[in-house]
Amino acid sequence: MSIKSGDVLRKIPVFASLEDKNLEAIRGITINRKMRKGTIIFMEGDQGEAFYFIKSGKVKIFKTTPDGRELIFTVLGEGDVFAEVTLFNDMNYPASAEILEDAEVGMIRNKDLEDLVSNNSEIALRMIKIFSKKLFSAQQKVKELALGDTYMRTAQMILKLAKEHGREIDGVIEVKLSLSRQELANMIGTARETVSRALSQFKKEGSIDISGKKIIVRDIEKLKGWIQ
Repeated sequence: MSIKSGDVLRKIPVFASLEDKNLEAIRGITINRKMRKGTIIFMEGDQGEAFYFIKSGKVKIFKTTPDGRELIFTVLGEGDVFAEVTLFNDMNYPASAEILEDAEVGMIRNKDLEDLVSNNSEIALRMIKIFSKKLFSAQQKVKELALGDTYMRTAQMILKLAKEHGREIDGVIEVKLSLSRQELANMIGTARETVSRALSQFKKEGSIDISGKKIIVRDIEKLKGWIQ
């Protein structure tokens, strides 16, 4: 057993607390893939035959609206699981997934996992708990989109990205993502011009600074003030 491989699986929340024997069983059905930026993992409507977890890199989950606009649900990073909605269901992928930054991804075919958990209550219970939390998070996002104004949602998204992808340097938080202004707007669920106005306001008040595709959070309390 590779210690390095075991360490990677231990970082995946759904597998983190499993006993070694169960972790070894998961490892045995995992297919590892290295993918370049821009690679489409699956498209909305494709047959849902597997779920995935990220070992390194970033993945965006998105839908394309009838008028051709891209609506980004989330950007995922190391340790995140996605496409698990197709588990135990005969359904197609409800959204698309694309490599945002070069990544290494673990893939587990639904049939293989279903066979495994049918005889292993520990793995089954652990998965139910993790996926329930993800469902709650998705419900909260829908609520925020329905009730929050654009500035509040933009501030919330910057804080979320800072928490999940930021790093602290000299007292500020630097968020470096391969996201365009349009993609950020898609994540928030509004127009690019509206997000640009919000970012300009945050920059003017000293909450953030912008350098290329980097957002630098200079005053996190001011930014939090938009959502309180």
